[in-house]
Amino acid sequence: MNTAGHSEATTRRGLELTPFRGLRYDPDRVGSLAAVTSPPYDVVVRPDGLHHLQSADPYNIVRLILPQAATPSIRNEQAADTLRRWLSEGILTTDTEPGLYVYEQRDGDGMLQRGIIGALRLSEPSEGVVLPHEDVMPHVVADRAALMRATSANLEPLLLTYRGNGSASATAEAVERTAAQPPLLATTTEDGFSHRLWSVTDPAELARIRSDLADRQALIADGHHRWATYRRLRAEHPSPSPWDYGLVLLVDTARYPLRVRAIHRLLHGLPVAEALAALEGHFRIHRLELPLAEALDALAGAACSGNAFLLAGDGAFHLVDRPDPALLARTIPTDRPAAWRTLDATVLHATLLDHVWHIPEDSPAHIAYIHDTAATVAKAERDGGTAVLMHPVREEVVRDLARQGVTMPRKSTSFGPKPASGLVLRALDV
Repeated sequence: MNTAGHSEATTRRGLELTPFRGLRYDPDRVGSLAAVTSPPYDVVVRPDGLHHLQSADPYNIVRLILPQAATPSIRNEQAADTLRRWLSEGILTTDTEPGLYVYEQRDGDGMLQRGIIGALRLSEPSEGVVLPHEDVMPHVVADRAALMRATSANLEPLLLTYRGNGSASATAEAVERTAAQPPLLATTTEDGFSHRLWSVTDPAELARIRSDLADRQALIADGHHRWATYRRLRAEHPSPSPWDYGLVLLVDTARYPLRVRAIHRLLHGLPVAEALAALEGHFRIHRLELPLAEALDALAGAACSGNAFLLAGDGAFHLVDRPDPALLARTIPTDRPAAWRTLDATVLHATLLDHVWHIPEDSPAHIAYIHDTAATVAKAERDGGTAVLMHPVREEVVRDLARQGVTMPRKSTSFGPKPASGLVLRALDV
């Protein structure tokens, strides 16, 4: 692939999406394409998630993105061995021609999303081309970096969004033209989503896309840790090299708006009764004897007026809202914009976790970040911990803060739908 060096690449502004030779499963060698896919590595949240996916097919992608062994080094070497074996056995094959890949997701409720998968040049933060909006946890970046070093591969794309001008852009037109053709693959996963993938290899089409994206700016919707990992690994390798690029899915949200959902917290070792007792006098607490859906509606209503959270884990739901202004004034940093200071995630981390509950936010032994609402509640009830359910942030708030260079607390948002892992991979040594 074209691996322009830093000196040339950094003189350009905007997104530079480069064709690559994708690694894809041979459908004749696996049970089904659906059976070898997985959600992204950090969304495998069901109590039996890994076991379920590993049992779905002996070649499920979780064996690469979440290898299981006694130590991190053994896990990573196991993933590398697995990838080499699958390549030698023809389970995974390399496309003969470099291309970009149009990717479509559709569900039964009428949701349709299309975007382009490619190898994106890794810009400098000062260029303002790719905007992060969340902080990252160093130990997760270190873990992902070790896995990518061992496998020499981008195993799953991160999700970027940009604001095009609807159907009038060259990229949008290329996506729609491509999606009218027979796909390379089509499958439906157990969550009800159908997935289709096409390859774009025509030089003229690629040139139109490249030109259209050259002045675009993207927001990281999902994959901050993978983006930080790409940048770390790029710094470790002399340029030019394939490490100057990282695998992404780029979606024009002017045409295909994403869904924005919350990421919830599971507090290990903190029973609900203790969590609530610590909040007495600082927040209003209202016990809700309601089903989950109705409790979430109550949370949404309370969030319209200010910071609000839903605590669970003892068989009921507890709406926590109306924080003491004096408490917030003492605990929320004042060096950020008002939109940041009033975020639920800011109040959760700066006030509740740090000041009230004294829980370190970067310790897996104390806190877990879970996308699935029902799974968070079930885990809390089973383990005797506290589930903290969040209300989602609006996309325009996220984008506005990112443009100001202000990062949100880690795991503040969940944009979706997320790309399925396992449909196309990128090897860095081909």
